[in-house]
Amino acid sequence: MSLIVNKKYGLKYEIIEKISAGIELLGTEVKTIKAGHGVIDAAYIIIRGGEAYLINADIRAHQPKNAEKDFEPTRTRKLLLTKKELDHLAGASSQRGLTLIPISFYTKGKKIKVDIAIARGKKKFDKRETIKKREVNKNIERIIKEGR
Repeated sequence: MSLIVNKKYGLKYEIIEKISAGIELLGTEVKTIKAGHGVIDAAYIIIRGGEAYLINADIRAHQPKNAEKDFEPTRTRKLLLTKKELDHLAGASSQRGLTLIPISFYTKGKKIKVDIAIARGKKKFDKRETIKKREVNKNIERIIKEGR
């Protein structure tokens, strides 16, 4: 069950591969994510020093008045991956035109996981084509629904 979803990834990026990872969070952040609050539309992932980090994800404290004084909602969060997965992601992110983006947060048992995508940015004409396909599918579904 997805708790937070990056809604713009389908329009902005062409997904090449998906990988699942764990994430280091504070207690208040866990509660926020489980409540479905947070924004990852502008977030991305970097690999530095053999570690993966989630940058620019806006996850606020569950109760802002009870949060630590130095709590920062867009802080850098460490992702938990195996060495093999890190090497694969580092190789992919070093290729020209490829980027690492978070797609969604979800729960697996009691743990919170992140779906990571190796993606290529779409050009403007590709974005227009995606929008056209979506509109055509909506029209077809509407016509089928009216025909019943």
